[in-house]
Amino acid sequence: MHASDGTGRKRVAEQALAHADALYQFARYLTGNDADASDLVQEGFARALAGSGRFTPGTQFKAWMFTILRHAFIDLWRRQRHEARGAELPEGLPAEPPQPAPLRGDPGLEPLRHIVGSEIEAALMALGEEARSVILLDLEGFTETEIAEIMTCAVGTVKSRLSRARAALREQLRDYER
Repeated sequence: MHASDGTGRKRVAEQALAHADALYQFARYLTGNDADASDLVQEGFARALAGSGRFTPGTQFKAWMFTILRHAFIDLWRRQRHEARGAELPEGLPAEPPQPAPLRGDPGLEPLRHIVGSEIEAALMALGEEARSVILLDLEGFTETEIAEIMTCAVGTVKSRLSRARAALREQLRDYER
């Protein structure tokens, strides 16, 4: 896919569409609403098409797309923060860059599986962007190494963010433990 011609862009578009639902869900949790999530996914697709020549064949395309989407969100956050200049930030964007961490494989969270999805979603949305991102990327099946690449941080940082996010979810959802 290292071609910047129409063929490379077409392949990127086809592969990106195959992950559209997962990208939208990730964007939904980052932005907190459907309209902004749709805009963010469109921005991610546009960036992927424009950068189709930078995708390295043999690497995981899905991780590349999630990285683009997350960077687009951070750019949006920075742009809105800069435009706000001391004014109240748009809803869903934290005053500081997000800090973060997954549910999968944590036996302490198994009793929580019966909780209504909306309650889990509310608990996730109460976390910072990085915590939500790490959890959602883990749930997408990315390895800690892949998550580190997407989040542009060290694997050890991913591990600590996962641990902190799990602890925060446990705290928020503790009333549902049996």
